[in-house]
Amino acid sequence: MGELPIGLPHILRLETLPYHHKDPFDRIIIAQALAEQVPIVTKDLIFSDYGINRQW
Repeated sequence: MGELPIGLPHILRLETLPYHHKDPFDRIIIAQALAEQVPIVTKDLIFSDYGINRQW
């Protein structure tokens, strides 16, 4: 896929996220994954609380 710039759809999705994760960088990654419907490769179990496809 390559680089995914942060755009308005990601910021708007970020505003709707519950506050399970406190790291702002991780939260924008979660918002991007949800908006783009792509999986995330991470061992951070909190990502699963957002209903994303977490790989690892």
